[in-house]
Amino acid sequence: MKNLLFISVCLVYAAGTSAQGVFANKTSSTLEKVIQDYPNRFRNIKGEVLEENPQTTEYRSTIGLPGSSSCTVTRYNSKTDDVYSWTCVVFEGEDFTVVKNKYKELFGQIKNAIIKVEGQHPFILNGQYESPSEEKKFTTVIFELLPAVGEMKKLKIDLTLQYMMSGWKISLSVYDRQHPEDEQIGALIKSF
Repeated sequence: MKNLLFISVCLVYAAGTSAQGVFANKTSSTLEKVIQDYPNRFRNIKGEVLEENPQTTEYRSTIGLPGSSSCTVTRYNSKTDDVYSWTCVVFEGEDFTVVKNKYKELFGQIKNAIIKVEGQHPFILNGQYESPSEEKKFTTVIFELLPAVGEMKKLKIDLTLQYMMSGWKISLSVYDRQHPEDEQIGALIKSF
């Protein structure tokens, strides 16, 4: 009887932890697909053109995070070589406490995720959590791939919480930081 009780408790615990990890697995597996397509300039996840202007072209992303309101791939025209980013609006809300908790939850799902890219050793996503405050209006965590080698050194991932006129927005971006004009491009990415 004790063995049956022990097995039952273990099964209930295992079911609870696997249900908890389902969203995290979907988040990290989606992020992994985006990162895997980074060397291709997100060619395999670019959908139809949403907006085109002289500085940028915005495409609908064919993959997105669970529950996201929009995911896009943007091409930033550069003098030397075009730069691409993938951005996903993961969550929006008016209640700062709810959004702050979601931000922390997403950070936990991304930090230490193992990312596998064909032809390379697995990477671990690493970033330092910064607690958002309502007065600050903008908080970001920049994740890097460890160990970053070759072209993957240029890859940056950021999780951002910012106040917009309509409320608070959490977005996740994957982008290239290789050009001197990247500071301007980084500001453009964050404005979307």
